[in-house]
Amino acid sequence: MHKFNGKYYFSYSTGTTHYLCYAEGTSPEGPFTYKGRIMEPVIGWTTHHSIVQIDGEWYLFYHDAKRSGGCSHKRSVKFTKLNIAEDGTIEKIYPYDHE
Repeated sequence: MHKFNGKYYFSYSTGTTHYLCYAEGTSPEGPFTYKGRIMEPVIGWTTHHSIVQIDGEWYLFYHDAKRSGGCSHKRSVKFTKLNIAEDGTIEKIYPYDHE
């Protein structure tokens, strides 16, 4: 969970569909409203992640198994800049578009 402009954003992996999604609320206890996907699926079994702010910029840290050829227990840590609009909308990330 992260906080942006006074609202709380709960982000989560959808499990077997491997989507990374987020929901918005006014309290860390909810209720939350689904807002969409943060990132399309990565190679590997799950999309564990963390969203942090560093020096005024937002980043998404995650892992995948692309480097190991898809072996789900051999994962590499990755990160990318996260673009968040003033209204809290998170720009969707396509993890392999720039490789």
